[in-house]
Amino acid sequence: MRFCRAGVSSAQANVREVRKNPYLCIVITIDDILGIDGDGAFERTALELFRFQAERCAPYREYIGLLGIDAQDIDRLDKIPFLPIELFKTHEIYCGDKAPETVFTSSSTTGMTPSRHPMARLSAYEKTFTAAFERFYGDPSQYGIYALLPSYLQRKGSSLVYMADRLIARGNSGGFYLDDYEKLLGDMAADPKPKILLGVSYALWDLAEKYSPKLHDTIVMETGGMKGYREEIPKKEFHKILCDGFGVERIHSEYGMAELTSQAYSDGNGIFRAPEWLHILTRDINDPFDILPTGSRGGINIIDLANLHSCAFIQTQDAGQTFADGSFRIDGRIDRSEIRGCNLLVQ
Repeated sequence: MRFCRAGVSSAQANVREVRKNPYLCIVITIDDILGIDGDGAFERTALELFRFQAERCAPYREYIGLLGIDAQDIDRLDKIPFLPIELFKTHEIYCGDKAPETVFTSSSTTGMTPSRHPMARLSAYEKTFTAAFERFYGDPSQYGIYALLPSYLQRKGSSLVYMADRLIARGNSGGFYLDDYEKLLGDMAADPKPKILLGVSYALWDLAEKYSPKLHDTIVMETGGMKGYREEIPKKEFHKILCDGFGVERIHSEYGMAELTSQAYSDGNGIFRAPEWLHILTRDINDPFDILPTGSRGGINIIDLANLHSCAFIQTQDAGQTFADGSFRIDGRIDRSEIRGCNLLVQ
């Protein structure tokens, strides 16, 4: 994809603009992003994408201007300003050269404004979530994926439901079973393939409590907190309940949100690993512009380079900790931030 200043053709930009400001017209594809294989390539791409989005994404440009920052002065990752995630609720965070093919929305309760994430091309989203899944679990076609989520037709705006729908189609077994626990368990028992039971946390808890099914050859993967449906308890305690109920040794987790194109996964103990194009940093809770050293606890900042057509640099409302190997842990929500997440999909 060749990105150029609105109203200027690629050829015109090459002649008139690039020598003056090489960041007004750059060539980055989703395949380039998914092929990143080291920290050096990540930083070079991140800085290139930052300068483009600082020019082309109007809300991000305005935010940077209000901070008094010149984008051309940013030469390191830790200098990049991160866009507060709340602005996805109030502004159009988009810099595509054409109208987006869809707009993903976050879940919300009454009185809450959902976030909106315009997705320029669904094919790019599908490439991204498939590549991330394959890095940690292999070919999705080898699994039957059983989702305790609303179906795609019930929740068209959900990026998680869209992802689950496409992964289910790849495996030709599984499906959506939000409330039909008995059919879910019957279909899983009849499926000879390895299985993934993917669900909102409170629904997995309900299933474990009501049926206590002992699952075989199955990965149990939860997607978030209780969001008011059940008591919030420490993650370790919650995972033990699920392990005991399902007869499994550990609980996997998926970390994603409507404002991201990418996902991270945990195969147990609450430690998430991200694909090479997704980096997590922590910031001081009281000073959002102070990026903390690796190993520190703080607010979570995300660089998702697959957010090519929106903003790749996001200041979230989650709190957590990063580790030297690039993994991270989510400890919960920052005080006074809104309840959000996949468990609200069913409302």
